[in-house]
Amino acid sequence: MHSLQGQNVIIVGGTTGLGLSAAKKLTAAGANVVVTSRTQANVDAALAELGPLARGFAADAATPEATERAVAMFDRLDALYHVAGGSGRSKGDGPLHEMTDDGLDYTLDLNLKSVVLSNRAAVRKFIQQGTGGVILNMASVLGYSPSPKFFASHAYAAAKAGIIGFSKSIAAYYAPQNIRVNVIAPALVETPMSKRAATNDDIMTFIKTKQPLDGGRIGHPEDCDAAALLLLSPDSKFITGQVLAVDGGWTVSEGQVNIQH
Repeated sequence: MHSLQGQNVIIVGGTTGLGLSAAKKLTAAGANVVVTSRTQANVDAALAELGPLARGFAADAATPEATERAVAMFDRLDALYHVAGGSGRSKGDGPLHEMTDDGLDYTLDLNLKSVVLSNRAAVRKFIQQGTGGVILNMASVLGYSPSPKFFASHAYAAAKAGIIGFSKSIAAYYAPQNIRVNVIAPALVETPMSKRAATNDDIMTFIKTKQPLDGGRIGHPEDCDAAALLLLSPDSKFITGQVLAVDGGWTVSEGQVNIQH
């Protein structure tokens, strides 16, 4: 068990999927957590599961006020885990030549602007405290390992690549103040966002060879928990600016697709 007892952690997007799974592990390890979500119903359901060490509220992560409010709920902030993000397909993301202006704006706000805003609020708090601190951002293997047949969401890929570049840049800048910034890059994980893929037989057949670990399967939220807990804890005090792929082998596997000529 990592040394998380008494640590104060914000999880932006901590009420479903990867965020909720991590929140459960963090509270079980004795951490105090604040979780946010866009919907109050998700917050209420998560808090009922998480117990007395958790608090939360509903807010749009792409607004400055969201994480600023979360930061204000702790006298001392130890760590921020930004999980919030999602697909912009329904809003018009997709292959570049088909992408709509609304799809571009929506996808970048949801996946990149929200990260910049949450990280800014946390860094300001860490500087004010003079204690250092930890930031862990959620990217995706699609930010650097594209899969054109089934996952051509180009604004999403740009946003996730942007998270990696942004995280490395601030990791370098704030390292002298003992502020650490790392990234987890999952492949396809079973969450509310991935329903399109998880219910598509062709994609699931592809995933058997693209994510061949553990029998060839879609990821589960808990697959990322060990990495998240390590990188959020003081045990990783000598790690910053790193991107850890939790991808079932995605980035080292070809993935078999039938090419139609």
